[in-house]
Amino acid sequence: MKAKKLPSGHWRARAYYTVNGERKCKSFTAETKKEAEYMATHFLVKEKDRQKNGLTVGEAVDEYISSKENILSPTTVNCYKEIKRNNLSELCDIPIEQLSPETVQKHFNRLALKKSPKTLYNAHSLLASVVNVYAPEIRLRTTLPKIQKKIKSFPDVDKIVQAVKGTEVELPCLLAIWQGLRVSEIRGIRKCDIKNGVLTINRVIVTVEGRDIVKEETKTVASRRQLRLPDYILNLIEQADGEYITTLSRSAIYERFCKVLKNNDIEHIRFHDLRHLNASVMLALGVPDKYAMERGGWSSTSVMKSVYQHTFTAERQAVDNKIDDFFNEIISEQKQKN
Repeated sequence: MKAKKLPSGHWRARAYYTVNGERKCKSFTAETKKEAEYMATHFLVKEKDRQKNGLTVGEAVDEYISSKENILSPTTVNCYKEIKRNNLSELCDIPIEQLSPETVQKHFNRLALKKSPKTLYNAHSLLASVVNVYAPEIRLRTTLPKIQKKIKSFPDVDKIVQAVKGTEVELPCLLAIWQGLRVSEIRGIRKCDIKNGVLTINRVIVTVEGRDIVKEETKTVASRRQLRLPDYILNLIEQADGEYITTLSRSAIYERFCKVLKNNDIEHIRFHDLRHLNASVMLALGVPDKYAMERGGWSSTSVMKSVYQHTFTAERQAVDNKIDDFFNEIISEQKQKN
């Protein structure tokens, strides 16, 4: 079963198999020829085992997760395991070939009474992927509740900047609200990643099942980016001890951040919401989408490739100056009050 190269540059391999005397075909597309052929071969092996032994839904989910462990990130793999444990357990003992759309619909109807639409969507997405691989003759047409847009109110930026000033989490918080970094990106920053005031994001530290994992890659292609750091943040980094700019765990950063909010009578928000505030600041300042997406690492792969080499053009420097001026003015005003 040889893979063929598609006009898009990807590779496609077809796996032919028989179900109840009917010849079927399933296509697998990947970025490399080897990966596409591996996926097709792996499917045929599992399909033969399924027809011979009859996998249960739970076993099929485990097999699916196992087949992806070297491709997906550790956090995604762990998320899949949690979805199985928390949201698919009632289906796990059913032979997957006996799984019916009606059974799935009833399961998600019950789940909808206590779980959010987003949780249901994620659980169904995993189940559908597993069924597509191990029981492709089954067509799920599950009706799920629509994911509602959440309208959140955020505290003023200057209040947060003032509250975190001088605390153990001032640097992580400013990197999130000023530079738009994720907590995993902040934890992965080493001092050697900063050259001439420019930070290169090329590493993250994630926590999976209580264990920290250092990944020499970012969440997405667009997340690998460069940011010019303002002097105020550079001075905070210089004061940090050790190779990494912070040694606090993800939970420690969040707990200290929550404590700061509580001590200053500021409404509770997630640490990740600081990235949303960063995006709101850029919107309020009229920063063009191109540069806002680039700074925050939100662009698609194609956009990333088209703009990455122009990261530090005159226009981009003007954007950096506008954002830095905004935060520097807050800090200056706070110094005058003190």
